[in-house]
Amino acid sequence: MNLEQQKKRARELLRAIRDGQEDALQRLRRHHPRWAAVSDARARQLVALHDAQYALAREQGFASWPKLKAYAQPSADARHTHVFVPDIEWIADRARGLLRAHHSGVPAALDQIREWHPRFADATNEDIQRAAFTESAAQLVYAREHGFDSWEDLAARIEALAKGRAEEPFMAAFAAIERGDAATVRSLLRSHPQLARARGTNGNTLLNLATSVIGIARRSDRHPPLACFEALLEAGADADEPNDRGWTALHQAAYSNLPDIVERLITAGGSLDADAHGSGGTPLVVALFWGHREAADLLASHGVMPRNLRAAAGVGDLALVESFFTAEGRLTPDAGAARGFYRPHSGFPDWQPSTDPQEMLDEALVWACKSDRVEVLDRLVQGGARLDADPYRGTPLIWAALGNRLRAAGWLLDHGADVNRRATFGGASHGQGVTALHLAVQNGHLSMVRLLVERGADLNVRDDLYHATPVQGASYFKQSAISEYFASLRTQS
Repeated sequence: MNLEQQKKRARELLRAIRDGQEDALQRLRRHHPRWAAVSDARARQLVALHDAQYALAREQGFASWPKLKAYAQPSADARHTHVFVPDIEWIADRARGLLRAHHSGVPAALDQIREWHPRFADATNEDIQRAAFTESAAQLVYAREHGFDSWEDLAARIEALAKGRAEEPFMAAFAAIERGDAATVRSLLRSHPQLARARGTNGNTLLNLATSVIGIARRSDRHPPLACFEALLEAGADADEPNDRGWTALHQAAYSNLPDIVERLITAGGSLDADAHGSGGTPLVVALFWGHREAADLLASHGVMPRNLRAAAGVGDLALVESFFTAEGRLTPDAGAARGFYRPHSGFPDWQPSTDPQEMLDEALVWACKSDRVEVLDRLVQGGARLDADPYRGTPLIWAALGNRLRAAGWLLDHGADVNRRATFGGASHGQGVTALHLAVQNGHLSMVRLLVERGADLNVRDDLYHATPVQGASYFKQSAISEYFASLRTQS
């Protein structure tokens, strides 16, 4: 928001009122209670600039003109974030996410609370985590981070944006990025050069958001807004600016498996060792969490960060895996270093990685199977990793099925993994008592479904939450090729 532009608009509104323009008089009455019942003649005669300023501020969702000025010119040590989704419930869900992150003790979330909630300004992480932290407290954090004194004030601003009574250049730029409208993005950057480094809700920069939009576009086979992404970099966007969880554009590119964007961001100065969502949550680890080999291989070519057993297993570096075993076959202390990251968002349930060597070995086997790194599986199993372990939301076979990792799945089954092992996956309300076949069906991996069925997978096993079989899952998720394959099996029998 440009303060000089707002001053100009207030003067224009004042002139329009004095000229007797009906629309201007209605705006004054609607947004300034003092003038609600005053006649047109007296309003034209008595209205002052401060009245027009107040009405303009209220029209745009601010409690007063000084509040609008404070928003337009935030203090240098407290940059507020900008709304880019004009939906109060959407932001309320972000507040609930902060509540969950507080419960989990995510360091970056505790930092966010300390910075924006006056009660916790001088508190330690331990004090914040022990304190009773309610949804209303989380909402106050988001209100103040957006430049408002209360949740009600933020809601008023969002209503003004949603109804088109106010403008927010950051929101306009994000909308242009979603459309792939590079011309508008460049025009907004020229008019508002601060947008290149401004932060939106949750601290996301436009570069971070543009990277996310590119990932969404590619997953849906739409043209990605690459020109918008480049326009932001050319305008001085910081490739290393984290959001409130430490998440940078490079994390987002890794999350979405965008190797070309990964390479561009590294060239632009993106940090390879930046942590997000816990210690060790580097861009490489984010890619490995989902088994994104392409992005992971590119990131690993710049160094395996952090250097621990699960990262070594995820990139398939047998020599590095071996370095985490002593001559006696025990794990070295470095094997479990920097494992604070365990989920990319709070949709996954809470967990606390432990120092148990068995857990580290089992987790490493899972991470190797996510990325089809068959070359390290034998060494991990020799070291004690269990084929059917479920260290965190999924066995090795379930993760191999999710990513259609046929070599890893075949290796596991050849070495004794239980094809019908029921385990967990994803969020707590998503995967309880699921099998590898459930995941293969849901994601449409016909080749994996065939492999699992040929190796004895039960088509009629039911998960614990929805009591659905893989056959029913194929119908529910509209996986027609898999449904046809299941039908052919019934015909053959």
